[in-house]
Amino acid sequence: MPSLPELMPTQVSDETFGGVTYHIAGELVPVLSVDVTRMPVYFEHHILLWKNSTITIGLKSLKGALKRMMAGMQIFVTEASGAGIIAFSRDGPGHIVPIHLRRGEEIQVREHQFLAATGNVDYTFERVRGLATMLFGQSGFFIDRFRGDSGDGIVWLHGYGNVFEKTLAAGETIDIEPGGWLFKDASVRMETKIDRLSSGFFGANMNFIVNRFTGPGRVGIQSMYLHMPTEE
Repeated sequence: MPSLPELMPTQVSDETFGGVTYHIAGELVPVLSVDVTRMPVYFEHHILLWKNSTITIGLKSLKGALKRMMAGMQIFVTEASGAGIIAFSRDGPGHIVPIHLRRGEEIQVREHQFLAATGNVDYTFERVRGLATMLFGQSGFFIDRFRGDSGDGIVWLHGYGNVFEKTLAAGETIDIEPGGWLFKDASVRMETKIDRLSSGFFGANMNFIVNRFTGPGRVGIQSMYLHMPTEE
């Protein structure tokens, strides 16, 4: 029997990597706490829960500002630096998962599900077009790309429901509901598969759509299906 996707840890305590020590606690709406004394952390707007008053909040510009602006994407993210701890929480139930990136590694993330990252992680994006746009009103959708170009770093993501991870061998495939995938390694290929189903009853038919992922590499699956506004 093929191996099942494995539940990622829901609680993390005193984990140190990429220049920071962090904690993840809570059940329905988890909280990420990060000590930014030695390494700044940038994060999505409106997720700050609390911070030590010694921490300074500023703006961090992103690469490809003109390209991002033309695509309607954010040009800046918020950055925290200084001695102390800052805590984040998204206003919704789910699961916070850390992705540790070694120097040169890349992770690709479903749009709008990035939570925070250490300051040494590079953040870019790409628009996915082609066959996949048949599902998304011909406009396509965005994938965020995070790469550890400047050294080891961490990306924290927020998944809806619980998050499971499947490691695919070379050539191994898995089909995932289009709203169910959260992240994938850059080595994993993604394509959209559309099967036309027909009942033969008054010519009734419908499409059955999945995203097919082909290894090698990891794929993250969130148990609560989520379809973004840009995917309609």
